[in-house]
Amino acid sequence: MAGLLDGKALATQMQADLTQQVEHLTSKIGRPPGLAVLMVGDNPASAAYVRGKNKACDRVGIASFGQHLPSDTSQEQLAQIIHSLNTHDGVDGILIQLPLPSGLDSAALLQQILPEKDADGLHPFNLGALLREEAGLRSCTPAGVMQILKAYDIELTGKHAVVIGRSILVGKPLSLMLLAENATVTIAHSRTQDLAAIARSADILVAAVGRPGLIMADMVKPGAVVIDVGINRIDSATGNSKLVGDVDFASVEPIAEWITPVPGGIGPMTVTMLLHNTVCSYRQRFNL
Repeated sequence: MAGLLDGKALATQMQADLTQQVEHLTSKIGRPPGLAVLMVGDNPASAAYVRGKNKACDRVGIASFGQHLPSDTSQEQLAQIIHSLNTHDGVDGILIQLPLPSGLDSAALLQQILPEKDADGLHPFNLGALLREEAGLRSCTPAGVMQILKAYDIELTGKHAVVIGRSILVGKPLSLMLLAENATVTIAHSRTQDLAAIARSADILVAAVGRPGLIMADMVKPGAVVIDVGINRIDSATGNSKLVGDVDFASVEPIAEWITPVPGGIGPMTVTMLLHNTVCSYRQRFNL
């Protein structure tokens, strides 16, 4: 059976370290780090994510400046709020909870955030720094994946990593991060021909599509490391809902060497890297 890459345990460990850092820095600077999460509308999944982020901020000692805005908030109104947070002395990180309601241009709004306050690492400046392998804030979910691989001493140099998914949130930045660690990277997606064969060639297989059960046992090389980024809520026969990933865990676990569970894998690491980015921005502002 595969070993579990326990993101929940690693997140707990990292958050404990961040708590100590924040306590020390707050006493030195006179205020805690501040994070503003902007949510527009009433998407239930987004609401759950935002609640989790607020609770994590409370645990670590980060001040929350989040705002829950009505679904009819205009592009201009949201841009004005971002601009006010850009100049807010107590705010070190800003995140727009995606997806936004239809009619709002998320790409244009992300560009309004100051790069040094871009807690989700999605501003073109920070993505450009990633491309050039320069210092900058990194996208939270891909950075969380890399932290798990590092924590479990999983060798990447020379390995073939297949990333299924090409989003700007996960697939593209994660591919660049893996490449920077000397992996040989293939990016696959919904139009890839013979996806199963390409997946089977992977030493490191990452599923980041958002399709339950996409990765079955016949798509996994024996001894591969399987990273499941998908978080999908499905209804069971009893009417209750549960969270599952993109990987069919039951069939893949006996084949893989390492595997992330859902829940308890990448999800907790995404939140932790958001806190990490906020503290990094805070440190940078005060040259610490």
